[in-house]
Amino acid sequence: MRQATLSTHLVSLVAPWSFEAEQYRMLRHIVEQRHKEAGLCVMAVTSATVGDGKTTTAINLAGALAQTDDVRVLLVDADLRRGAITEHLGLGAAPGPGLADAIGDPRRSLGDVTRRCASFNLSVVPAGARPASPYEALTSSRLGELIAEARCGHDYVVLDTPPLVRLTDCRVIEKWVDGFFVVVAAHKTPRKLVEEALEIIDPAKLLGIVFNRDDRVFAGAFAAADRRTAKARRQGSE
Repeated sequence: MRQATLSTHLVSLVAPWSFEAEQYRMLRHIVEQRHKEAGLCVMAVTSATVGDGKTTTAINLAGALAQTDDVRVLLVDADLRRGAITEHLGLGAAPGPGLADAIGDPRRSLGDVTRRCASFNLSVVPAGARPASPYEALTSSRLGELIAEARCGHDYVVLDTPPLVRLTDCRVIEKWVDGFFVVVAAHKTPRKLVEEALEIIDPAKLLGIVFNRDDRVFAGAFAAADRRTAKARRQGSE
């Protein structure tokens, strides 16, 4: 995979020492602290609705975590309805099996559907072929087995998951992950949808919100560490 094929929005990969990438290192710091204090390993990145930037955020977070050479990071496209990680990373020209295929075929191990991006110290599991029923695939115990395998083989596992509102996918994925980051698009995501999304997630598993596309000073990613801070930030999202 050549860096030239990547979107300029993937700053953790294409411009890791830029100011924009520094914002994702703030998220990395939160994750590293939770890893040390509570064993945080598997985290999901989601949003209230489509178009808030969750996939870009998931890739940038994984890229920021992978900047340490001896850390093993796995990025998983768990959005079986609208998987976009391969497109963002320029992997579309190399089709192959992904998460959905491994769920549907127990003979496939996690390694069979993992692609290594050595230049970024990152491993990637694409979404794979869209199943007839994404919900049924995600409720399968096979998904839990694959995530357990990922947990054993990596320091950090970042899942790009479907939006929370109007879909039940994240509700069934929740039991397999340690926590969620919820992406909110500045000046776009309606407050009502943000509130609805936060009500869906178990408060104990809310790692924070990521305030995306903010045009103010220090724009970029912002993580709220608790519900009170998250509430204050989402009041300005409408």
